[in-house]
Amino acid sequence: MLVDSPPEPRAETAPAPPTRRAVRVLGLLVAVVVLVLVASASIAIGAKGLSVGQVWHGLFHDTGTYGDVVVDERLSRTVLGLLAGAALGLSGAVLQALTRNPLADPGLLGINAGASAAVVTAITYLGVTSLSGYVWFAFLGAAVVGALVWFLGGSRGATPVRLALAGTAISAALYGYLQAVMITDQAALGKMRFWTVGSLSSATDSTITQVLPFFLAGTLLALGLARPLNAVALGDDTARALGADLDRTRALSMLAATVLCGAATAACGPIAFVGLMVPHAVRSFTGPDLRWILPYATVLSPVLLLGADVVGRVVARPAELQVGIITALVGGPAFIFLVRRRRTAQP
Repeated sequence: MLVDSPPEPRAETAPAPPTRRAVRVLGLLVAVVVLVLVASASIAIGAKGLSVGQVWHGLFHDTGTYGDVVVDERLSRTVLGLLAGAALGLSGAVLQALTRNPLADPGLLGINAGASAAVVTAITYLGVTSLSGYVWFAFLGAAVVGALVWFLGGSRGATPVRLALAGTAISAALYGYLQAVMITDQAALGKMRFWTVGSLSSATDSTITQVLPFFLAGTLLALGLARPLNAVALGDDTARALGADLDRTRALSMLAATVLCGAATAACGPIAFVGLMVPHAVRSFTGPDLRWILPYATVLSPVLLLGADVVGRVVARPAELQVGIITALVGGPAFIFLVRRRRTAQP
C-alpha cells in the first residue's frame, strides 16, 4: 500500500522591501498632512488668544469680532504663507539645480536686492506708501535684476559661475544703494524697517489676489523644468548628449525663479533661509532627482514659513516677532547642522 508522503513545508517568502518610489510617495503624503496641521495651527493660534470654539465660530459663522480676527487676519496670512513658502522653496530648488550649488538661494542672483531697491526708490522718490504699491515696484525690481543678471551672465552663453558672480556683484551694489538711501532719508528708513524684515502680518485679500497669478505661473513653469534640470545637473556635455537645450532650460529657470521669488518678496518682504534650507534638507531624503525635490520643496517650505510665523505670534505676546526674524534665528543653526551632517556622512 502506497502512502502519500506529507507535503514539504513551503518556505515563507519574505515581504518585498518597499520601493524607493513608494517611500517617496508616502513621504510626500506625510508632508501634505503636516502642512495641513501647520496651516490649521496658523489659523487657530495667534497673538490674541481664542478658544477652538471661537475660532470655529469666527471662521464659519461670525462676521463680527471673531470673524475679523480669524478670517480677515489669520486666514489671509495663512494663505499668503502657503503661497510665499512654496514660491521660496521652489525658487531655491531651481536655483540650486541651475547653478549646481546646493548652497544657492534666491538671494544669490540679486532678486531680493532688486525688489528691496525698487521699494526704497518708490518710497523715497515717488511717494508710494501703500502695500499695493510696494507689491508692483518690488516685483518690477526683481524682474529687472533677474534680466540684468541673465544679460551680464552671458545670456545664451550663461554658465552657473557667471550667473552667480553677476548676481553677487549686483546684490552688493544694490545693498550699498539701499544703505545710502535709508541713512540719508529717515522717513524712508522708518517705512522700510518693517518691510525689509519679512512679514506675513500685512497680508490682505488684495495682496493675495495681485500676486496669485505670478505664484501659479511660476510654480507650473518650475515643476515643468524638473526633467531638463536633471539633465543640466549632469554637466553641459552630458546634458547636450541627452538632447537637453541648455540655453532654453537656463533661461526658463531664471524666469521661474525670478517670478516666484519676486512675487514672494513683493508680498512679504525678503525672507531668508526658506529657499536655501528646505531644498537642501529635502535632497538628503529624495536624492538629486528634481522630479521629487520640487514637489517636496513646494509642500515643506510653507511648513517652515507658517511654523515660524506661529512661533513669532506666541513668543512675544501680545506683540509679535516677524517671521523673517524667526526663520533667521532657526534657519541659521539648523542649516549649519544639515551641512555638518552631510559632510560627516560623506566618505
